[in-house]
Amino acid sequence: MKSIPLPMKQTTSTILMIEPSNFGFNPEAAQTNAFQRQLPDFTPGQIQDIALLEFRNAVAELRALGVEVITFQDPEGSVITDSVFPNNWFSTHHEGKVITYPMAVSSRRKERRADIIGHLREACRCGEHVALEYFETQEEPSFLEGTGSLVLDRVHKIAYAAISPRTSLQPLQAFCDTLSYDAVTFSAYGPTGELIYHTNVMMCVGDTFAVVGMEVVEEQDREKLRMSLTGSGKEVIEITKEQTCRHFAGNMLQIENKQGEHILVMSKMAYESLIAEQLERLRSHNEHLLALPIHMIEKIGGGSIRCMIAEVFQKEH
Repeated sequence: MKSIPLPMKQTTSTILMIEPSNFGFNPEAAQTNAFQRQLPDFTPGQIQDIALLEFRNAVAELRALGVEVITFQDPEGSVITDSVFPNNWFSTHHEGKVITYPMAVSSRRKERRADIIGHLREACRCGEHVALEYFETQEEPSFLEGTGSLVLDRVHKIAYAAISPRTSLQPLQAFCDTLSYDAVTFSAYGPTGELIYHTNVMMCVGDTFAVVGMEVVEEQDREKLRMSLTGSGKEVIEITKEQTCRHFAGNMLQIENKQGEHILVMSKMAYESLIAEQLERLRSHNEHLLALPIHMIEKIGGGSIRCMIAEVFQKEH
């Protein structure tokens, strides 16, 4: 009897996170990430210790809600400041593929790890590894930093991408060709008027809704973006420029637990920036809003909780 393919899902109950051992400010990354801040009142050791507490608390809270969290530690002896953000270098997909990406920040390329790729291919039934990092070594290098650059509607196979120095058209097209996605591209601007470094700091696509910092999107691109989201059945919940650029309110991720309940994960700072109406609308789409305190990671790393979570999707049969 011929098997009937299962429908694609937007959310997963299995995620992967990497415990940092040398978390700190990365000056190379800061050249294209205006969200990063230096905190001279803290020593490097204090920054690492606080980030580690924030990470372990986040993992514990996610597990307490019934999410399967796979954790890895940095390789012994390595000095990697940004490994806590694994979603930038790989993604997994229902199609049975694990994809690795070309990264603009050269110091971050050593985050790519064969042991993690091997684990994903075996334990998670991700049979094929598609390596896009060859775009880094072309005569004119181009970049696509995973689900930082890409915000995916996995059900309707749409890849939303704010074009920036870290998100280029050529590898974006290669991604879309690999998984038969359509790209919706636009321009968006960060706190100093620069092209926003990652799409996932200004938008999140859930199962039945999308959170969008529409104020940071180029005016001529807003209608195209809105039409694509509403056309695929999403309720668009807008956040302000200040919520986007100062509080990481766009950097959310919808996942689920083993009971199938939807959980919208965000940072405590993002949660506290939202007004009652926004929270009410988000609650109408999620059984749980999980607000995690990660102030040190956000300030020093320039990324929030969504950047810390790599979704793990098993191949659908």
